[in-house]
Amino acid sequence: MHRGKGMKFVGDSRVPAEKKPNIPKDYSEYPGKTEAFWPNFLLKEWLVGAVFLIGFLTLTVVAPSPLEKLADPTDAGYIPLPDWYFLFLYQFLKYEFASGPYIVLGAFVIPGLAFGGLLLAPFLDTGKGRRPFERPIANALMLIGLAATVFLTWEAADHVDWEQRAKSGQIVEDVEIDKSAEGYKIYSQNCASCHGDNLEGGNGPTLIGVEKSVDEIKDIAQNGIGGMPANIFQGSDEELDKLAKFIKGVGNEGSE
Repeated sequence: MHRGKGMKFVGDSRVPAEKKPNIPKDYSEYPGKTEAFWPNFLLKEWLVGAVFLIGFLTLTVVAPSPLEKLADPTDAGYIPLPDWYFLFLYQFLKYEFASGPYIVLGAFVIPGLAFGGLLLAPFLDTGKGRRPFERPIANALMLIGLAATVFLTWEAADHVDWEQRAKSGQIVEDVEIDKSAEGYKIYSQNCASCHGDNLEGGNGPTLIGVEKSVDEIKDIAQNGIGGMPANIFQGSDEELDKLAKFIKGVGNEGSE
């Protein structure tokens, strides 16, 4: 055999002498198992996304997000509350083993392990089975995590006085208050610690523009209502009458 006869030389032995087009098999070769990315698959994705978008927009119209008054760093009675999707962590930090001296454990270590396990799940669970009974460990951990999240969220929401919270965060109009009035002096001695120096609300609801009558205000000051205990007011009947008329007059000019 002569040198080079029947042989083809290329610059790199890893490069084939004859290049073949690198074209994947057509999806039609897998009937029932796949479909065209365009437009079939994308159309389904867009339809599902459109349904969720319309549902979300409808929800924002039917139940818009509530607005609260401006943040007041001097309001010691305001209790901040996270959005609903963080309520489970908010509730978790209330437990003794995750708060106080163990706050690092509750705020970083345990949530870090949980979310780290979620990120590593595809690498840890490499089984090819797709049925639930073929992946018992992964499905058990998923159910435990879901149950814990639902339970903690429910517990956090159940312990919140939503009505009181709405009243304390209610936006009120700026009303000029006569702080030189005798009624305000009585108010500052008996009510300001809970209802604010400007009747804007704090631990208790705002007292600006109350719809109750003078007699009803006097009754509440003496006997309490809801979370407000009785005998908060300490004063004479004459002072009580002045207090009730003062509160009624704030934001209700011209009414008695």
